[in-house]
Amino acid sequence: MVKVVGVRFKEAGKIYYFDPGPWEVKAGDHVIVETARGIEYGQCVTGIREIAEEDVVQPLKQVIRIANPEDAEIVKENEEKEKQAFKICLEKIQEHGLPMKLVGVEYTFDRSKIIFYFTADGRIDFRALVRDLAAIFRTRIELRQIGVRDEAKMLGGLASCGRVLCCKTFLGEFVPVSIKMAKEQNLSLNPTKISGICGRLMCCLKYENDVYEEEKKDYPPLGTWVNLPAGEGKIVAANILKKTVSVEMKESKHIVEVPLDEAKRLLNNKE
Repeated sequence: MVKVVGVRFKEAGKIYYFDPGPWEVKAGDHVIVETARGIEYGQCVTGIREIAEEDVVQPLKQVIRIANPEDAEIVKENEEKEKQAFKICLEKIQEHGLPMKLVGVEYTFDRSKIIFYFTADGRIDFRALVRDLAAIFRTRIELRQIGVRDEAKMLGGLASCGRVLCCKTFLGEFVPVSIKMAKEQNLSLNPTKISGICGRLMCCLKYENDVYEEEKKDYPPLGTWVNLPAGEGKIVAANILKKTVSVEMKESKHIVEVPLDEAKRLLNNKE
């Protein structure tokens, strides 16, 4: 077992593990740590705890120190510099006529690197842009192309439910979402109704999917025939919230709703 603290660098970013070292770090504390990008300022979201060594990526970096008020001031200054850098980069993009959309700018805590996030339909030759930016800011420049989901996470906004986007508030990592999940939940397959503002399938389709899959194990397969008092019919849909199945009558083609228990009983009678 190894002692770790979980540190997050963005509001709903991924949690990274660090060795707390001699520091009594508590959840909510801000800390200074070394990452692959350089020295960074992050917030501890999980206090000191022990986890299995195979669950961490070695070597585990140690927390440099707990942040102080001066560090917080540096972060505020960096945020102001990011706004200026955003404007300058926009102007340079227009000068070079590049087909790219600038989404955000991020300074590392120690200002050793500036990262410019952008979206584009394809590959972009931005070498001339990087040279211009490096000449202006005199530090390392990184242009990082991101997807539409990452763009929504960075910019935020309101989802169709009326709440702030999940990816902006608490989703640390994106999970795979498929159209099959919408089918499992008997949702409309209209793209405008099951897509988020990013244009991709809504992340919340995943939330209840495991429950639907588990519950449907107790349901007869679609296409199964049952003997109802009104005649023979075929199961064409299942509603796990109401615990019912929809049965299409063989003769009339009408759809009738039957409680799950009754459908299973009538199915057994047929057998």
